[in-house]
Amino acid sequence: MDQYYSQADRVSPDLENGDANYKVGFSINNKEVCVNGKTPQNISSSILRNKSDPMLVPSSARFQMLWDFLTNLQEVILGTKLAVLFPAIPLAIAADYYKFGRPWIFALSLLGLTPLAERVSFLTEQIAYFTGPTVGGLLNATCGNATELIIALFALYQNKIHVLKYSLLGSILSNLLLVLGTSLLCGGLANLKREQRYDRKQADVNSLLLLLGLLCHMLPLMFRYAIGEGTATACSTLQLSRVSSIVMLIAYVAYIFFQLKTHRQLFDAQEEEDDDEEEKAVIGFWSAFTWLVGMTIIIALLSEYVVGTIEAASDSWGISVSFISIILLPIVGNAAEHAGSIIFAFKNKLDISLGVALGSASQISMFVVPLCVVVAWTMHIRMDLDFSLLETGSLAFTIIITAFTLQDGTSHYMKGMLLFLCYIVIAACFFVHKIPQNQISEGKPFTGLFSA
Repeated sequence: MDQYYSQADRVSPDLENGDANYKVGFSINNKEVCVNGKTPQNISSSILRNKSDPMLVPSSARFQMLWDFLTNLQEVILGTKLAVLFPAIPLAIAADYYKFGRPWIFALSLLGLTPLAERVSFLTEQIAYFTGPTVGGLLNATCGNATELIIALFALYQNKIHVLKYSLLGSILSNLLLVLGTSLLCGGLANLKREQRYDRKQADVNSLLLLLGLLCHMLPLMFRYAIGEGTATACSTLQLSRVSSIVMLIAYVAYIFFQLKTHRQLFDAQEEEDDDEEEKAVIGFWSAFTWLVGMTIIIALLSEYVVGTIEAASDSWGISVSFISIILLPIVGNAAEHAGSIIFAFKNKLDISLGVALGSASQISMFVVPLCVVVAWTMHIRMDLDFSLLETGSLAFTIIITAFTLQDGTSHYMKGMLLFLCYIVIAACFFVHKIPQNQISEGKPFTGLFSA
């Protein structure tokens, strides 16, 4: 027996140095007993080391920290197909530092924002595994459109109201026509021989929210056309917009309570049917939180570059500011929603696809837009909900077409194709929509476009 303990406590230096291929062995009655393929972290400490060895624990701790960091790095940075765009982030910072052309800074910043927007969505999902469904749902609702919100706040800070309104309008159009349209199109083509159905209740709730938001956008526009241009009209329109924004925020808070508390079964029905594929967190809570804070800071930096260089890029490329703000910026900001919605549509989980696309559009319309109006109010900046005739008309037809598309509870690829073609037509409209540069000078409202 003494021989057993004396031999069992002897550990080869190769094992202490973390050689995963070393065979741990000892003999009992001259019979060799081995444990193969185990690292020091996976075997009992009584076999790993003597209690008198003080250097093994610190070495193992450092190795574990390094291993955790590399694991997190692989999951967060390399865990997406958009990882090839991450080099654009340091290139954008270097371009700004060395005073490269402003269009280059804009292009690199736009490319860098694409993987960051997708990874922020991934990190909020990881945190939701630890915080529970209620807090996780609120976190996803808050961070789901973090890129659009940060860009909007920087545009507001730089008093570029036209960029702010365009980017938020474009995000709504992108979610309803591009994201939802391509999801229904791809899902229909992938499931040609299967009937695609979804729960209309969820779609109806989001459609009603979008229609309420549309009403709040149309009233200031109709008020201006009914009363006529003038200083008094501008002040009345601004007051109406601020009151409407408060109503929209109240409606969105009620929607969150409706979604996460009283009628949660409407939004979780599809997920409950897929218990066999239940996923688990791949990184820890504090690791995900740290990565989320870091990426949010980088998003803020790149968003500042984008807002500050958008006019220079427009002049250099010969593309209107409206097209860049309404089409290009939302495509970047909605990268996470777009990818996730299409993947779920391929799996014939249309309830989740609709929840992603409609939920994101509702959040922009009923939370981000009125929040910007209220924040501008506190900053003494005149921002209203009058998005002009062309922009508001595009929004109205988009919401109406989407509501008609989703009214019967079934889907096929033709519906998705029609929504996608609607987006192409609107994109072409804003591509040829040129605004004179003197009308978008900073700090001055546009005459006849965004009266405030």
